[in-house]
Amino acid sequence: MGVFENSAGLILNTLGGIFLLALLLRFLLQVAKADFYNPISQAVVKLTDPLVKIFRGFIPGYRGIDFSVLVLAILVEAVAICSLFFIYAGQIPGINDIVTWAFVGVIYFIINIYYYAIIGSIIMSFVMMFSGSTSPHPILRLIWQLTEPVMGPIRKIVPPMGGLDFSPIFIFIGIQLIRNLLITTFNIDARLALVIIGI
Repeated sequence: MGVFENSAGLILNTLGGIFLLALLLRFLLQVAKADFYNPISQAVVKLTDPLVKIFRGFIPGYRGIDFSVLVLAILVEAVAICSLFFIYAGQIPGINDIVTWAFVGVIYFIINIYYYAIIGSIIMSFVMMFSGSTSPHPILRLIWQLTEPVMGPIRKIVPPMGGLDFSPIFIFIGIQLIRNLLITTFNIDARLALVIIGI
């Protein structure tokens, strides 16, 4: 693999990853019913709106959730897989492989979003506690809203003890189990990880 292939792959992976992150954040924030007027939410909407509006014309939403965003995310993943595969291998895989890997990539990406969002909320909560601030930053507020649908049910089963919230530990275990299941089931190796954004 030459310098051109490496550079082109890196650029495509980065730009595709940023746009895919914005799409999936938009979808997950809708599911979590997060604050639409948060500056981060507004930035995500502005970045993704041009393409989402096109897809919204023929993909209906349901109960306030815009499924056109999710379909667009899967399509973006599929296009990225085709492009990266062509850059690195000089060919394009079969349609069945593309669809399968696109779904797997999106699921894996969503898992990673929750993983890093929970880590971010833990770190920022500690920073906020030691700084003496009582007003959470808009990013922290949005992260709390994003992770609550996942952490809330676990917190009901494992309530905070001594002021410490142990729910993230169980979520991290669940995330690792799902990751291992995806890797084992779909035989994801270093070669596939190179062309599937989000892994």
